[in-house]
Amino acid sequence: MTAFPPPPRPVPAAATDPTAVLQEVFGYTDFRGEQRAIVDHVAGGGDALVLMPTGGGKSLCYQVPAIVRHRAGQGVAVVVSPLIALMHDQVGALDEVGVHAAFLNSSLTGEEAQQVKREMMSGRLVLLYAAPERVTNAGFIAMLESLQERGLLSLFAIDEAHCVSQWGHDFREDYLNLTVLHERFPGVPRIALTATADDHTRADIIERLQLQEARLFISSFDRPNIRYTIVEKDNARSQLLRFIRDEHEGEAGIVYCASRKKVDETADWLKAEGIAALPYHAGMEADTRRRHQDRFLREEGVVMVATIAFGMGIDKPDVRFVAHLDLPKNIESYYQETGRAGRDGEPAEAWMVYGLADVVNQRRMIDDGPAGEEFKRIQRGKLEALLALAEAHDCRRVRLLSYFGEASHACGNCDNCLNPPQTWDATEAARKALSCIYRFRQHGGNGFAPRAFGVAHLLDVLRGKRTDKVAQYGHDRLSTFGVGADLSEAQWRGVLRQLVALGHLRAEGEYNTLELTDSARAVLKGDVPIVLREAREPVKGSSRRSGRREGKVPAAAATLDAQAQERFAALKAWRAEVAREHNLPAYVVFHDATLAEMAREQPGSLEALSHVAGVGAKKLEAYGREILRVLQAG
Repeated sequence: MTAFPPPPRPVPAAATDPTAVLQEVFGYTDFRGEQRAIVDHVAGGGDALVLMPTGGGKSLCYQVPAIVRHRAGQGVAVVVSPLIALMHDQVGALDEVGVHAAFLNSSLTGEEAQQVKREMMSGRLVLLYAAPERVTNAGFIAMLESLQERGLLSLFAIDEAHCVSQWGHDFREDYLNLTVLHERFPGVPRIALTATADDHTRADIIERLQLQEARLFISSFDRPNIRYTIVEKDNARSQLLRFIRDEHEGEAGIVYCASRKKVDETADWLKAEGIAALPYHAGMEADTRRRHQDRFLREEGVVMVATIAFGMGIDKPDVRFVAHLDLPKNIESYYQETGRAGRDGEPAEAWMVYGLADVVNQRRMIDDGPAGEEFKRIQRGKLEALLALAEAHDCRRVRLLSYFGEASHACGNCDNCLNPPQTWDATEAARKALSCIYRFRQHGGNGFAPRAFGVAHLLDVLRGKRTDKVAQYGHDRLSTFGVGADLSEAQWRGVLRQLVALGHLRAEGEYNTLELTDSARAVLKGDVPIVLREAREPVKGSSRRSGRREGKVPAAAATLDAQAQERFAALKAWRAEVAREHNLPAYVVFHDATLAEMAREQPGSLEALSHVAGVGAKKLEAYGREILRVLQAG
């Protein structure tokens, strides 16, 4: 039998108090929201399912219990994490605060992996991060069983738990095998965490991870610092460029696109316009992706243009905007992606353009997919909820939170609250459009067989344009020719977008020809009212520009006086040097908010510095004297 070095001896009870651990290790005096209840429950050996928004402090909910249980002599916590980059950042951040953590993934050499396993098996490791496929590997399970026999397996944390659900927005088959943790290690507490889960996804997580006996913790899904803005797509590139230049010049952001090709083209175009933009998608070489991600995390003012392959677990706190050039699949995806903005709690913006083509494409992806009808039905419902959010006349935040079962009131900080949209009754226009499509199918015209047509031709007929195609098919003789001449093309596209969104129309075939659905009959009869928002761009000054700080001062430092600003700038320069030396993102060393408090309070001793939020014992020891030197020089 292999002999392992003895694990550290248990420490006095005072050192295992969660609040004492929070202050000593992480430098914070109080837990936020549900954190304390979650930590106490898991540290005490209970199972938990935690729903907490991005930036809400999910990591502390398993890191503090892991430290508490390790100090009590209960060994190693295993964290299931889906991404190598996330593991690296988490372990780097824990190392900075003096917590012995490691990861096992393909980035390690054979010798490095063996060293991590030795540390794990000795019980000296506090947290081990690994992907689900590694955790459920037979050899790894055998190591866990050996740890359990010696009482050195403290807990399992399953991060991004929505990945286990077929109803979720990021299903990963490897997560399904995690049921083995409950089956083989029923006495080891488990905590599953996610930022997004509607009722279907939540039930799926509980069933597939066998968490029926777990305590459910649901934090508020509200991120009040994020402003939600959704505009109709006109010229998406020009709209994006205007948004970045008017609102977020020189600031970090993420731009999401639906395809790899569009990512590459958009990134190249932004670079040509003078924006520091980088592409990221699964079709790129792994080294290039890693290099781009590192630049985004370590440099200021970089805009990442990406598919949804980028973002899960990205902890960069100062992302000031997330923009969507294409419609996401559902509200969970939208919420998860927009939640990567403003993790530091400072003002940030979620901005999206969408149009008729987006609605058509998302509908088609569901309808033409290989999934069963029940799955498609639920996915259509999810899409319809997102479209209702996009078309909403009232508060975006109220709509968003109600999707997750949370009641709220008008926020005063979304585009609809700040600049209430005008609406118009489009019921009669909808009837005209549906009637015209019906006549295409009833009358071929000029000897042609009846057929369906696409949006452009339909609009020409409705608006009375005698194009060659209209004349060819004799559609200028239809009773619906010219009946919509009083409406603009933008208004008609809004009508058609709503009809597709509500399922009264569907697009068929390669050319997106429009067909009536069974529910169109009720609209034609006038039984279904159609009320639309007037097409418009946000009024300048209605978004963050009107209240945004001037210059490039981070939001955390915006209220500092001139001398404190100088001290803050000196601290940032020092932090950048330390981050480069340690090969870490700057925020892992200290967040802007911590540097701003140092600059404001100007502590003159290590004791005074220890009371600054975010300065734990290890960081005080490692950096304290240097910080005091920088402050005095500043």
